Amino acid sequence: MASRAGRAPGVTIGDVAAAAQVSRATVSRAFTRPQLLSQETVERVRTVAARLGYVGNQAARALSTGRFGNIAVVVPDIANPFFPPLVRSLQLAAETADLAVFLGDSDESAEREAKLIARLAAQVEGFVLASPRLSEALIRELAATRPVVLVNRDLDGIPRVLIDSSGGMTEAVLLLKKLGHQRLVYLAGPRDSWSDQQRRETLTQTSAKARLTVEIVEVGRPTYAAGRDSVSAVVRSGATAAIAFDDVVSQGVLAGLEVRGISVPTDFSLVGCDDTLAALTTPALTSVSAGAATAGTAAAKLLVNLLEATEPHTEPSAECVTIATHLVTRATTAAAPKSTP
Repeated sequence: MASRAGRAPGVTIGDVAAAAQVSRATVSRAFTRPQLLSQETVERVRTVAARLGYVGNQAARALSTGRFGNIAVVVPDIANPFFPPLVRSLQLAAETADLAVFLGDSDESAEREAKLIARLAAQVEGFVLASPRLSEALIRELAATRPVVLVNRDLDGIPRVLIDSSGGMTEAVLLLKKLGHQRLVYLAGPRDSWSDQQRRETLTQTSAKARLTVEIVEVGRPTYAAGRDSVSAVVRSGATAAIAFDDVVSQGVLAGLEVRGISVPTDFSLVGCDDTLAALTTPALTSVSAGAATAGTAAAKLLVNLLEATEPHTEPSAECVTIATHLVTRATTAAAPKSTP
């Protein structure tokens, strides 16, 4: 009989499994997760499949099994320089498991985040939610239906990766005290941000122990413009140093101080967070380190582990990966001026 091009009519994954003397799951993995099998098994399955005229079809598999080979990562603001390295490292880790990554940007909106998740859910097997703005109830509702991994959101019972900025923030406060600063300002980020809540708490507690005065200025969405516009409040506070929610806000503060003729660090000291823009600021920014790329890799691995679990996904894992931080001292911190600017 003449060979037929393409997939032979009627040839199923079960036919390939029987001919190769393996399970249907092994056939599926030979096409979708070959790294889980020995090279010998992969070659045997694919040889048998080619002989029978069977070609693994992702769309058909998705319809029959619900396995799309896709995952999604949703971030609050892809323009923020913290998130691109996270997404990139997550994508690289996902590719080793033969998974494609869909990206969603919620624009700091819980409502938009929920809409993105609803639309992506029909095409992906699991989610990584980075700094999600959704309510706890909605996150738990999603996690009850499919694998979910969180980044910088601490919810018991859901696998998560937490960048613990408390170490770096504590170092920042103690450095400023050592330099003679007595009044500080914290330029706060979004109130529904877990990272901001952690930084506020650490700053408040450490400053109280160090007997420093701290004023919190609500910046809201962390942007360059927001940082620049916050300078008026910073100057009114009488503080000689500020710690900003992130480096983007810090960059705006530097610009706003320059316009007012306030020299950094001679007249005023500034500390950022996430250490993403140090090479782009003048002077170079003192900042709390971030493990964005490390967090992306860890989140991908947690999600892959959930997807590859042998038992059906029922209760989410409680595994938590914590990434420590430290202060990177550069040129925006110096001894407090003898008089406030």
